[in-house]
Amino acid sequence: MKYALIGCGRVAPHHLKAARANGFEIIAFCDSDFTHIDDMLERAQAVDLFADLPRYADWCEMLDTEQPDLVSIALPSGLHARAALDCIRRGVHTLIEKPMAMSLQDADAIIAAAEEYKVTVGVCHQNRFNIAVQEMRKAIDAGWLGQLSHGAVTVRWSRGKGYYDQADWRGKWESDGGTLMNQCIHGIDLLRWMLGDELVEVFGFTERRQHPYIEAEDVGVAVLKFANGAVATVEGTVNCTDIDLEEHLSVFGSEGMIKLGGTSANTVDVWQMPHSESDLSGLIEHTANVYGNGHTSLFKDFANAVQNGTKPYVDAIAGRNALETVLAVYKSAAEGRPVRLPLKECASADFKGRF
Repeated sequence: MKYALIGCGRVAPHHLKAARANGFEIIAFCDSDFTHIDDMLERAQAVDLFADLPRYADWCEMLDTEQPDLVSIALPSGLHARAALDCIRRGVHTLIEKPMAMSLQDADAIIAAAEEYKVTVGVCHQNRFNIAVQEMRKAIDAGWLGQLSHGAVTVRWSRGKGYYDQADWRGKWESDGGTLMNQCIHGIDLLRWMLGDELVEVFGFTERRQHPYIEAEDVGVAVLKFANGAVATVEGTVNCTDIDLEEHLSVFGSEGMIKLGGTSANTVDVWQMPHSESDLSGLIEHTANVYGNGHTSLFKDFANAVQNGTKPYVDAIAGRNALETVLAVYKSAAEGRPVRLPLKECASADFKGRF
């Protein structure tokens, strides 16, 4: 399959490495600043391989000229939906970096366009492919935890002024959102996926405590209620000092409990279930950073879905669910009341001026 990459910033080397690992025919790169392409190739240790590939500042020009079969989008978040719709309407299979959009209206437009143009769309929630996460999911599907009672996700990372100064779209409501939308949405995706997907009520608080130079929140907490009766808590922040401290995901049931830890839910800290076939406590998947190792598996699954006409493991509905959860927290925090789901219309930009 002919593959092109749209957006060559911070996460782009992981996309390029995953495309290479899966044997894609890499044909072009797109970024408004070609120095980003040079930097990406350097970080991906791929300068000698791809430095001479065509480069485009306009993704529509690239799509029309190169006609890729598949693209991945790693642009600033506020551009995800527009680029995705341009790709889908040209019949190009599209893998979108999280969040899939900044509004539910745009997410729904992507889903509708994918159906209309018979295009496969997926979202980069690559932590679903973590070994520890996969084992947790297997245990839940096997019924080893019994009736699910509650769960929790905690994302405690660090992002200082230098991070936000690297790109002017970061920390802004229209183009990024805050820590829940950017850093914590992976953990929120995992929590919702594990506890049953159908969320009925959210109550949240968000604050901007240590980053006066951004528009959005740097800490958020929330309580979630699911249709199956399970409840859960979310804590997300970038206010840790100098280090990405941890990302924990815990699920509790009538027959046991599992707690994942590490910096990106990549270890098994607790595995306590009498009916489990083995004790996986202490399992560690070593990762070089908080992005984890899941991009390669996610790209492989997406390519298989394209080739076989099947649904990808992390499809557009999953991306919408994660986005809806974050927006529900934002809405609850802004209005000071619980919010009922499903949400039909809500956008990160709705909360401009919140702080």
